[in-house]
Amino acid sequence: MKTPFLYKRLGYVAINVTDLQATTNFYVNSVGLDISKNIEGQCVSLRCTETATDIAIYQNEEAGLRKVGFQLNSTGDLALAYEHFASKSYSPESLSEDECDFLQIKEGFWLREPHTGLRFEFYSEMVEPPEVFSKRLADIQRVGHVVLRTPELAQGRAALEQDFGMVCSDFVEDKAAWFRCYPNPLHHSIALVKSETAGFHHVNFMVSSIDDIGGGRNRFLGSDVPIVYGPGRHMPSGSIFLYFHDPDKLTNEYSFGMEEFEAEGAREPRMLENSPKTMDLWGGLPSPGFCAYGHIDPADH
Repeated sequence: MKTPFLYKRLGYVAINVTDLQATTNFYVNSVGLDISKNIEGQCVSLRCTETATDIAIYQNEEAGLRKVGFQLNSTGDLALAYEHFASKSYSPESLSEDECDFLQIKEGFWLREPHTGLRFEFYSEMVEPPEVFSKRLADIQRVGHVVLRTPELAQGRAALEQDFGMVCSDFVEDKAAWFRCYPNPLHHSIALVKSETAGFHHVNFMVSSIDDIGGGRNRFLGSDVPIVYGPGRHMPSGSIFLYFHDPDKLTNEYSFGMEEFEAEGAREPRMLENSPKTMDLWGGLPSPGFCAYGHIDPADH
């Protein structure tokens, strides 16, 4: 179901961590992000693109997913989205000035997706720092997607399609579904995986070549970063992947390549087989703990 507003992209992913300094060091020295803003002992924003915030990390007693932010196509789309969600009783609320200043966005609003409990934020404009992203360790293109665990997969899929205006690209019956942010062409910017409890699954960084996958694997092996799946190749998006853990065992992913869709006339979503081959065409299997850690933060902050 198309909504009256248009998306531009998945803008940022925010996580809670138990050791802010250790996780900052991980994203800077292992993943390859640059620090954009640091509020000592409280939170750090990091970037891997031309914009100010792609990942935000917050000191917290429990590690997990704090919120996600979606960039809409224009300020007009932002106003239309606010009205749309208010009409559907989602009770949107404006972001505070302090949060906008930290994330370096002009304005925005937030609400909760009911079937995961996750805080979704929406904005249209973010600062572009004068410094070019350094690409020291990997040629990262963007934060590609975020995946959530939920016990209410069917209801979550219906909400994302009917209320949030996202389009399903592929699904595994009663197992998982992948969604693109219309009219963004990427196969998925968010996905849902069936689970006994709601939680964080993983966050993805799209890289520019298979060399970034191979180089990342060797770099992680050399610095004791746990690799929990891959390298392999996904059937749903065609991406070559490598999954690894951060200091709190939250799962991150490097991926190279992804199917893209035209805004109009795109293929229908495929129902894929519930098989390990769907997740890895090369026949690999994940390690214990793959995408198993991280709660969804229920606090409003």
